[in-house]
Amino acid sequence: MDDRQLTELRGLLSELRKLPQEVGWVEFKHDNADPEGIGEYLSALSNAAALAGKVKAYLVWGIDDATHDVVGTRFDPASVKVGNEELESWLLRLLSPKIDFRFHVFEADGRRVVLLEIGAAFRHPVQFKGVEFIRIGSYKKKLKDFPEKERELWRVFDQTPFEREVAAEKVTGDEVLRLLDYPAYFELLGQPLPEGREAILSTLASDGLITQAAGAWSITNLGAILFARRLADFRTLRRKTVRVVLYKGNSRVETIREQEVGKGYATGFEGLIDFVTGLLPSNEVIGRALRKEVPMFPVPAIRELIANALIHQDFHLTGAGPMVEIFAGRMEITNPGLPLVQTHRFLDSPPRSRNEALASFMRRIGVCEERGSGIDKVVFETELYQLPAPLFETTDEHTRAVLFSHREFRDMDKADRIRACYLHACLRYVQRDGMTNTTLRKRFGIEEKNSAMVSRVIKDTIAAGLIVCHDETVGSRARKYLPWWAR
Repeated sequence: MDDRQLTELRGLLSELRKLPQEVGWVEFKHDNADPEGIGEYLSALSNAAALAGKVKAYLVWGIDDATHDVVGTRFDPASVKVGNEELESWLLRLLSPKIDFRFHVFEADGRRVVLLEIGAAFRHPVQFKGVEFIRIGSYKKKLKDFPEKERELWRVFDQTPFEREVAAEKVTGDEVLRLLDYPAYFELLGQPLPEGREAILSTLASDGLITQAAGAWSITNLGAILFARRLADFRTLRRKTVRVVLYKGNSRVETIREQEVGKGYATGFEGLIDFVTGLLPSNEVIGRALRKEVPMFPVPAIRELIANALIHQDFHLTGAGPMVEIFAGRMEITNPGLPLVQTHRFLDSPPRSRNEALASFMRRIGVCEERGSGIDKVVFETELYQLPAPLFETTDEHTRAVLFSHREFRDMDKADRIRACYLHACLRYVQRDGMTNTTLRKRFGIEEKNSAMVSRVIKDTIAAGLIVCHDETVGSRARKYLPWWAR
């Protein structure tokens, strides 16, 4: 196991430990390693992952089930045999249909941990020894005893995810290598390029980028959208290129420059970010915090918002793709499809994606946050630059994020100030702290003698129903304020 893989596994374990107590697609254990039980959990967790729309499920040894503390384990999957058969081979033989699973053994916090990575069920519920299992709360049960869950699972199977649909079918191996930028795949994952065409194709197939049937290859939507040399080569994906438009002034009347970025999202992401940031003017001074030559908008915020637009779009909305529009005083990033969570809960809600396989791969190559939306990073960066708060909004079929260029507090309107106050309270809350008059004053870059101006913003935000006072018995300067949903 190389250092990159070890870092990824420890990051994954850290995120799994942050999950709530009863998540159907994750199970923590100490040393209990009964082969029969592992087989049943493979079935139950795989089916639960499909129900939850997850690409993977996880069974982890060495973690306390109640506290999620790392306690270590003596379990060694490589040394376990069932009769004369190795555990992994025995499990695979008794699973139907066959699913992808893999044991990872590593150290975390100085203790031994075993993580079993399990592929989600696809097309059929997974059986172990002819019996289908499912997670109900924190318990493993037979699926047949819960007919409503069985019906729900079949409904999931009837809805094939976009990533598993086919972008190009019945192509030769040479055509696969011509259409996909396969060297970039291995470079982005930090892996050496295998020797020989068959080894390359086999690796791409193992990640779901291509599939093989009846001696011919098919390129999945996942493979094409990530690694197409030209998205225009795939009929169903031609309109999913990213369009970047630079306007003169603050309206769409006059276009200065317009360009489509036609590469796959994984291979073209860094070039897309460089192109967008290259169009931005620079500011010598932004607020009171920074006094140097910096882009008009913080690059980390741009990266997160563009990554989110690519990952969370609704690919089944035809005739539309992600768009980045740059105006004199703002940047708008729009993607087709309505969000799966309400816009005012973007910062705190657990991540949900309609394209989980795409999101998972983009996380693997470091394009977006390991787990989560990254919106907290966007808000943090805009506060650091002392910019107006970002705006998240929806139209009938689209989601839009707006970044605004620097504006002094006196030039912000009431809506700008209330939005900034609310998002600041959200950010402080997810950082396990509360917003105060002092923290909001610093966020706006206001001197202490003018703290009454901040008090007015807090009152307006309370009146708008967006924040609440945590404890009104303390003095006004010491009061903490929480988002309305945290009361």
